[in-house]
Amino acid sequence: MSEARIVTFGCRLNAYESEVMREHARAAETGVETIIVNTCAVTAEAERQARQTIRKLRRDNPTARIVVTGCAAQVHPERFAEMAEIDQVLGNAEKMQPAIFAAPPEDRIVVTDIFQVRETAEHLVSSFEGRARAFVEVQQGCDHRCTFCIIPFGRGNNRSVPLGRVVEQVRGLVDSGIREVVLTGVDVTAYGSDLPGTPGLGQLVRRLLAQVPELPRLRLSSLDPVEVDDDLLRAVAEEERLLPHFHLSVQAGDDLILKRMKRRHARADVVALAARLRELRGDVALGADIIAGFPTEDEAMFNSSLELVDEAGLTHLHVFPFSSRPGTPAARMPKVPGDVVKERAARLRAKGEAAMDAFLDTRLGREVAVLVEQDDQGFCEHYLPVRLKAPAAEGTIVRARVTGRDGTRLLAQASGDQE
Repeated sequence: MSEARIVTFGCRLNAYESEVMREHARAAETGVETIIVNTCAVTAEAERQARQTIRKLRRDNPTARIVVTGCAAQVHPERFAEMAEIDQVLGNAEKMQPAIFAAPPEDRIVVTDIFQVRETAEHLVSSFEGRARAFVEVQQGCDHRCTFCIIPFGRGNNRSVPLGRVVEQVRGLVDSGIREVVLTGVDVTAYGSDLPGTPGLGQLVRRLLAQVPELPRLRLSSLDPVEVDDDLLRAVAEEERLLPHFHLSVQAGDDLILKRMKRRHARADVVALAARLRELRGDVALGADIIAGFPTEDEAMFNSSLELVDEAGLTHLHVFPFSSRPGTPAARMPKVPGDVVKERAARLRAKGEAAMDAFLDTRLGREVAVLVEQDDQGFCEHYLPVRLKAPAAEGTIVRARVTGRDGTRLLAQASGDQE
């Protein structure tokens, strides 16, 4: 399994865990041709795509050992075990154990109860192959039970990585050439609630940047609006290396739908948080997850979500048509017709594209700092794709002035300054 191929679906946490598995497989050195499929369970479509990919992988690699893991495999191990294309199904806890790769168990399904997992996730990754940006897992699981969400059943309850271990991981990545780190998890704003002294995400950010001064850029993954506290806001205001792009787990813009989702924030909370972030960092860019067509949503409720895009100034929109997940309370609620869900999702995406277009136009003529990831391609502070007029070394951070646009990508001329 020394040269395992890994196919990753879903979130940044999965991307991080795929790198952990890659290192475990490399260290095992079994020599067996193995393909690992790291699945996602956030929507039914994500699971369908994983199954389709598995079938194609088997057709193209008839002699390979195919191992399926990730959230979909954790939640529905038997469904995947029924697929003749699969040799083994591993749970989310098992996939992170080095011994699984060194001596694969004989059982075809190796999946334990994720809610029984109590140990803190501590997996050090030495590098991210071919990348200048790396993900670092700071917590696992979620203690909340949103009515639409299956993820806690794939990830278990909240458990955080001790701050010292996070610092050690980031320092090692910086030493290997990483210039930007993304702190990720299932519910990153719940970080530290299970640790001695309950250090929050804001404290983690501040101490991490203080203890790893060589790290040029730090980015955060999705934030729960209700959990953004004063300590994190202080970090936003004071830490210039904390990049001014924040993604919020909003899900809806109507208060009644938010209650039926069992979210803990109201629409006004999102608007107030957006205003506060802009007050602290005037050039901030905000993104959000929004679900279209949640059960019982009528046109007025949907319009509340649509209008929130402008009211909160959201630009990086992730739109999800409601996907019923068996076993969740939302699956038993009165559904919106499928064609209506699809149409609302299209309108919401169009709204997001218009907001992004307007935001891209505000960048014209401005200076940006581009993390070069390949030749002349990279991303600036606001997580906007940028193409430079001339190639630059991978991993450098290039100061450049925006000269135009190519669709959703900025075009820029390097000023000659590098970090």
